[in-house]
Amino acid sequence: MGVFRAVASRTAPGALSAALIVAVSALAGCGPADSGKDGSGGPAAVRLPPRHAGFDYQIGGSYPPPEGVRIVSRDRSGSPAPGLYNICYVNAFQAQPAERSSWPPDLLLRDAHGAVVIDEDWNEALLDLRTPAKRQRVARRVNRWVDGCAGKGFDAVEPDNYDSYTRSHGLLTAGDATAFMSLLSRHAHARHLAIAQKNTAELAGRRERAGLDFAVAEECGQYDECGVYAKAFDDRVVDIEYTDRGLRAALARWGDRLSIVRRDRNVSTPGSAEYVRKTR
Repeated sequence: MGVFRAVASRTAPGALSAALIVAVSALAGCGPADSGKDGSGGPAAVRLPPRHAGFDYQIGGSYPPPEGVRIVSRDRSGSPAPGLYNICYVNAFQAQPAERSSWPPDLLLRDAHGAVVIDEDWNEALLDLRTPAKRQRVARRVNRWVDGCAGKGFDAVEPDNYDSYTRSHGLLTAGDATAFMSLLSRHAHARHLAIAQKNTAELAGRRERAGLDFAVAEECGQYDECGVYAKAFDDRVVDIEYTDRGLRAALARWGDRLSIVRRDRNVSTPGSAEYVRKTR
């Protein structure tokens, strides 16, 4: 489930030396012989987030990270926090209301009557990923945003709404979502960015096919899904809880393994009446 729809460098040399530099596969579904190759056949070294590190979710607006934070996620419109591991938020599977008119009409998912299919919670149009040709066209646009994240120096990208197929009234499939994600993964890896699976616990088993490196989970403590992500991504999981109950549940079982933070649902900035950030 997505929580906030905002529009969001490579970390300074030597920072966070504990973070692992690994070779990852840039081609979805490739075998071991293809590991560590980008789309051009060269090495695709990406830097993964550290496990069990202080984390802050700032996609609603950037501010100086609190003491102890080593990982931060910000919207693609923002900039990385110096010296930290920085994740770039991109709304990849749906069109935000302010951007809907800029999408070609045929790339907005439409039902049998020609009406655009909408995510009612956020008033966002779903993107049409039903054919390879359309997936390529949507990916070209989203990957320009990924390029922007890389150019600013982010370490990773977080494509939101991987689960939009579940809101498509049967028009999109899990296969469509995975195939599209693999296009984003290949491009992110070629730009030396790690790429996160955002939510969508039911597709965690397709991690390698989709080319994903770690997970950004919302409320995995609340919904008892943290174990699914921890197993699939070897504990490289950052979790955002939006209730005290969810935070307690996440910390009780996963507090010594995962990166967990409690935020307010609007992911607001300090000084706002809604602002909440807790780690215990």
